[in-house]
This record gives sequence, structure tokens and C-alpha cells, in this order.
Amino acid sequence: RLHAAKPGSISQLESVILPVLNAGGKVVIPAFSVGRTQELVYFLNQMVSDGDLPGLPVYVDSPLAVNASEVFKRHAELFDEETRQFIRENRHPALDFKGLTYIRSVDESKALNDRPGPMVIISASGMAETGRILHHLKNNIENPKNTVMIVSWQAPDTLGRRLAERQPWVKIFGETYQVRAEIATIGGLSAP
Repeated sequence: RLHAAKPGSISQLESVILPVLNAGGKVVIPAFSVGRTQELVYFLNQMVSDGDLPGLPVYVDSPLAVNASEVFKRHAELFDEETRQFIRENRHPALDFKGLTYIRSVDESKALNDRPGPMVIISASGMAETGRILHHLKNNIENPKNTVMIVSWQAPDTLGRRLAERQPWVKIFGETYQVRAEIATIGGLSAP
């Protein structure tokens, strides 16, 4: 299927994130560890650098995503020209910015659920079936101040698909939760 152009997707990200942050909520993003997470971090970096988003706490909470991001950072020579230009103009790395924290430990991950917003949490898995994202969803899905942002195509019969379909109740770890958080889908970020 055809997807929206990237600049429109970035604008959609901003239009979803700003109201949540202004309300003191959390934006929880299930994302694939390799590729999608780094793309999201780069877009958030652009928005913060351009002044479109205030400095905000952003957490990448997935050991695989953290490791993949380290590989991306070590090979900046492979970035496309747009990304290299961004680095030159803003004089800082594409995958690091003030307010961004890469989470490795389980204790740091758990602490995010006790920390009040505003914040953005990017966590694996991309279809919300396994991994740390399940804990973040469990702890944030029933709060109407929060938003779950779906940024990838979701396979049938996955939690991510049930969220994208805006089902009113979902099961996480065998327990049923009412979906009170806003659900936003940004389709233009999905792979073509």
C-alpha cells in the first residue's frame, strides 16, 4: 500500500505527542528494535532540534534496540546525506539528544512505570506480543492521559492489531484491561 510522505508522518508524530506531553501523560510506542526505533529517535531528535517539541524525556527501553542503536552510531559513515547534513548543521549525533536515555537494566525499565509523565517510551516488541512493551502497556493502558502510538503494520491476532483496531478491552499477561489510553496510528512510518 502507499504511505504518506515522511514529512507528513513527522508532523503527525508531533500532533500526537504534543497534547499528551502538555497533559503530563506518557506516549508509549511499541517499535521494532532494529530500524524503526532508530528512525523514531532520529525524528524526535529532529523535532527537538528544530524547536517543534520541547525538551522531553525519551526512553528507549529494549536491550536489542539499545545494542542496535550502538551499531548504527558506530557506522555514521553509512547514514544517508540528509542525516549527515542534520549532524553537521545541529553539531550533535543523529541518535543522541538531550533528554534521550537508553535503558538496559530491568530495574531501570520497571522504574519508568512509577515515574510520572510527561515522557515518551519506545519499547519492543513492534507488535506488542513480547518484551518490555507489555509491562509499559499494562501499566499505562488504563490512563486516559496516555497515548499508545502504533507506528508499524500489525499482524492479525496480535495485541498490536487489537490496539490498532481500538478494541475496548485487551488481555496482557492473561489479565483483561480496559483501553482508556488514546490509540494513535501513524501509518506513514510503516515499511513500504
